[in-house]
Amino acid sequence: MVRRLFSGLMALLKMCGGQAASRKEESAKDDGDRGIIFDLQELETATDFFSEKNRLGTGGFGPVYKGLMTNGEEIAVKKLSVNSRQGSREFTNEVKLLLRIQHKNLVSLLGCCFHGPEKMLVYEYLPNRSLDYFLFDKIKPGSLDWHHRWRIIIGVARGLLYLHEEAPIRIIHRDIKASNILLDNDLNPKISDFGLARLFPGDGTHTNTFKISGTYGYMAPEYALHGLLSVKSDVFSYGVLVLEIVSGRKNQNTHLGPEMADLLHYAWKMYQEGKILELVDQSLAGVYNRDEAATCFLIGLLCCQQITSNRPDMNTVHQMLSSDSFDLPKPGRPGFQGRREDGYTSTGTGTGAGSRSFGLGGEPNSFKNRRSSGQNGLVEEHSRTSISMSSFAEGR
Repeated sequence: MVRRLFSGLMALLKMCGGQAASRKEESAKDDGDRGIIFDLQELETATDFFSEKNRLGTGGFGPVYKGLMTNGEEIAVKKLSVNSRQGSREFTNEVKLLLRIQHKNLVSLLGCCFHGPEKMLVYEYLPNRSLDYFLFDKIKPGSLDWHHRWRIIIGVARGLLYLHEEAPIRIIHRDIKASNILLDNDLNPKISDFGLARLFPGDGTHTNTFKISGTYGYMAPEYALHGLLSVKSDVFSYGVLVLEIVSGRKNQNTHLGPEMADLLHYAWKMYQEGKILELVDQSLAGVYNRDEAATCFLIGLLCCQQITSNRPDMNTVHQMLSSDSFDLPKPGRPGFQGRREDGYTSTGTGTGAGSRSFGLGGEPNSFKNRRSSGQNGLVEEHSRTSISMSSFAEGR
């Protein structure tokens, strides 16, 4: 059975192609079929039989556990929920993607485990968990100073730039959010959770998808309402994330009252009134670089513009963050619609604690009508040509 599973995974690796696949195949042979295939028993031993004390979190995919291998290596094991309707597809998608890509700002996949109906992914363990714990739970007050926030913003931009323009194939993450940004010992960011990612073979700019998956508050309106997916969808999510990092608050917080509940809406209001720096996280106690903070707020608003073509790509965002001489344009009106629940069904496809995510199996009538009539002016510019998706693509 193990041999057949191994052979099947090797075929998967070969389908993914590239030198990385052959290296992993050779490593697996040298280790007696272990390679990237982990045995269930060794993972049970490493996680103390997946005990609650080792649970790092739970999402739509399933629980994640910390483990300690016999050689002293720390790992994180993402265990697919047996009852998850979407998990098998996301599992295969994530394995195929992560075996092809390597970047310092992307989490590293170490291997996987198949045992009957159970499937698991094994990652490098990052001790500082995810960004949302530092921003929203305040578990370590004062530990995320401005220097680290600035580095995290740049690091996530570099990771997305790699996915969009430098990886072997263009990848759209589709679920950029604070809980999917993991932090290493030095608080360097690594983008995680590629279960919802889409591949873009070729030079197409947009595609239509009839299954919309992501997390409320971070989703671009043209994708949430019309199913139009592009790299600019990730750019929008990145913009929301930047606003959260600088302000230290969630993008949706009804406890703050109707005016301040939506961070994007309130940031736009404060920008128009010339008071944007009043949004800087108060836990910084005024110790931050005002020019960098202003730049971040502007970039966040530029990335969240309603008109898709007006949003910068990640290469331009990286230049904005890296160059002191880059003149930032004036942002236009953000895309506010489609970022809340508003009648959609929640299926919990996100992986962060407390996240609310959703997926649509089809289009409700109002969804079709909005697309055909062009109401609300949500998407003022987009390509009319859909591209042919890879067979890897999820949600076809």
